Amino acid sequence: MERRNFNKLVTASALAGGMLPGAHGQSEKSGARRASYAGLGRPPMKWGIKHSMQIGDLKPETLQLAKQLGMEYVNIWSSPDKYKGIVSTVEGAGLKVAKIGNGSVHCVAALTLGLPGRDEKIEEFKQNLRALAAAGIKTQLYAHMANGVWSTAAETNRGGAISRAFAEGKQAGNSQNKTFDRLYTEDELWKNWEYFVKRIVPVAEETGVKIGVHPDDPPGLTLGNVPRPIFSSFEGYKRAIEIANSPNVGMGLCVGCWLEGGPRMGRNVLETIEYFGGLKKLFVIHFRNVHAPLPHFHETYLNEGYMDMYKVMKALRKVNFDGVLIGDHFPQMVAGGPSAQIYTIGYLQALIERANEEFLSA
Repeated sequence: MERRNFNKLVTASALAGGMLPGAHGQSEKSGARRASYAGLGRPPMKWGIKHSMQIGDLKPETLQLAKQLGMEYVNIWSSPDKYKGIVSTVEGAGLKVAKIGNGSVHCVAALTLGLPGRDEKIEEFKQNLRALAAAGIKTQLYAHMANGVWSTAAETNRGGAISRAFAEGKQAGNSQNKTFDRLYTEDELWKNWEYFVKRIVPVAEETGVKIGVHPDDPPGLTLGNVPRPIFSSFEGYKRAIEIANSPNVGMGLCVGCWLEGGPRMGRNVLETIEYFGGLKKLFVIHFRNVHAPLPHFHETYLNEGYMDMYKVMKALRKVNFDGVLIGDHFPQMVAGGPSAQIYTIGYLQALIERANEEFLSA
């Protein structure tokens, strides 16, 4: 169809639907829809959500790929002395940094278990918050796990793509998965969380950095003599966030972890998004799917797990989630490198666009 005929069709459709200026009795959403449709015939792709691509380096070709994929934001792991340089390089490439992770203050046994060196790690955590703020980064993802993410033997997805898996009762472990010499109690874990969070909250509020706490992965199990009673359920998060009592401490909701737990989490992922999103306590979303809940799961492509991920995106749109959205734990594809997340990025962009369009059209 020629462009002029297409534009005539768009204009006629808009007039018929009362979407152009001059229509009466339209809601606020309709007004936004009028503006976004003008000359386009479609709403904008997204709302305030910060869809971010994981990158492992700052090579020009990596940043160019991010732009070719339509990304506005990227995220990376590094150390505080490099934060400002990272931001400068990324912005010089026409992109923005959504968050920077620091493995030295992530999954720290001293913090979770109250081990020697805890106070030193708390001071390091505070300095990390200050370094993030100084670089203009206002989001930190933090995992309060003593011995990290546990997996069993990898499994395969479509076309033989390698995926992480976990099966209860099977041998698991990697360099993070330490087994401690005694069994810790749930009460100890709760007391250690309170000790930690009460000391970092003043600096989080001073710097304006929002800390999204990642779920335990896998959730709810005792692994290496450490129970996981806090960030493994709806009620655990609710209590932990109430203890923090700060606008700067909330959820780094990994959808995949929530799906791993399934009914054990107490509320499903859609109810969880509705509740904590309504409180403006959702700061980071890891967007991934699994084939089934515990006792055995393996990670999947977004559209091949047991959850309809479009429902998740619609729930995020409904609460106007404006934090950082990241695809995660991608099935490893044959081309290697960043190819694993390209499929996820395209799929996510389609979900974002469709959810926004549906919301604006309601």
